[in-house]
Amino acid sequence: MPYPEVVGAAVLAACAAWTLVATAGRPTARPEGVLLALLAVTAGYAAGRVAGALLPTLAPAAAALAVGVAVAVVPGGLSGGSLAPPLHYGNADAALLSLGVGAACCAAWSVRRTWPRLALLGLAAALAGLTLVAGSAVAFATGAGTLLVSGTAARLRRRGPLLAVLALCAVLAGGGTVALAFGAVPGGVRGTAVSGLSERRVDLWSDALDQVRQDPLRGVGPDRFAERSVTAQADGDTAKAGSAPLQQAAEQGLPGLLLLVCAFLWALWVLLRSPRPAAVALSAAAALTGLAVHASVDYVLSFCAVTAGAGLLLGFATARPVAEEAPARR
Repeated sequence: MPYPEVVGAAVLAACAAWTLVATAGRPTARPEGVLLALLAVTAGYAAGRVAGALLPTLAPAAAALAVGVAVAVVPGGLSGGSLAPPLHYGNADAALLSLGVGAACCAAWSVRRTWPRLALLGLAAALAGLTLVAGSAVAFATGAGTLLVSGTAARLRRRGPLLAVLALCAVLAGGGTVALAFGAVPGGVRGTAVSGLSERRVDLWSDALDQVRQDPLRGVGPDRFAERSVTAQADGDTAKAGSAPLQQAAEQGLPGLLLLVCAFLWALWVLLRSPRPAAVALSAAAALTGLAVHASVDYVLSFCAVTAGAGLLLGFATARPVAEEAPARR
C-alpha cells in the first residue's frame, strides 16, 4: 500500500477510535452517526479509486450528471425539503451539487478533445447554476470558485502554491465562525454575517464554544450537542451546531477537531501527489475546499450522501488510470 494511503487509513482509524473514546462512560452519547460518516467517506474513496482507474473520464462525468438529475428530480430529497411550490432544495442538496461541479471539471480535464471538454465544463456550469436555484449562496460561491480554479489550474505547472491558498481559505472560514461565536468581530461585519445566516445559528456556535470550555479534552460526547445546548433546548428541537468544526470540538474536544483538520490536510496532500493532471487534482481540491467552507457555516457533513460524495471525488482525482500503466507492464 502506498505511503499516502497508509497515512489516510491511520487518520480515519484515529478518528473512529477517538469517537469511541469520547463516547466512553456517557450512556446518552451516540457515536453511530460519526462512524457511519467515516464509513461513507472510506467507501466513496475506494469506489472512486476503482472507477477512476477504469473509467477516468466517464466515471466522474456520470457521477456529476447523476447528482444533477437526482437533485432536479427530487428537490430537497436529502434535506427533507418540500416538493410543493415553491420548491425547496436544502443545504445538503446544494453541497452535493457543488461536489458535482468538481467531478464534472475533473472529467473535463481528463479528455484531450475540445468539444467533449467544453460540454463537460458546460455541465459543471449548469450544476453551479442549479445551486443558485437551490437558494444556497455558499454552495453557489463554492461551485463558481471551483470553475474559476479549474480554469486557472490548466495553466499552472505547480500545484503546491494553489493548494496552500485553498488550505488557507478553509482555515479562514473556520476561524471566522469562531470569531463570530466569540463576538470578536466589528458590529458592522457581524450584522452582515448574521443577516446572511441567522442570529440563532450564531447562538448555536456560542453554545458549542461553551461546551468546548466544559471539557476541552473529550468534549460532551458524540451527538450530545443538542441536549447540552441552551439554544436548542429553548427551541425544543435537536439542532446541530451548524458548523462542522465547532460541533466536532464540542462533542469530541480539541483532539477531535485536530483529527478533522488532519483528514482535510491529508486530502490536499494526496491531491498534491496525485498522478492525474494538475487541473484534475486542483479542481477536486477546490470542490473539497468549498465543501469545507460550506461545512464551517452549515451542517452539510451530517448527510452520508455528502460525505460519500466527497470521498468519491477524492478517489476520482487520485486514481491512476489503468491505460497509463499498460506501457509500463509491456
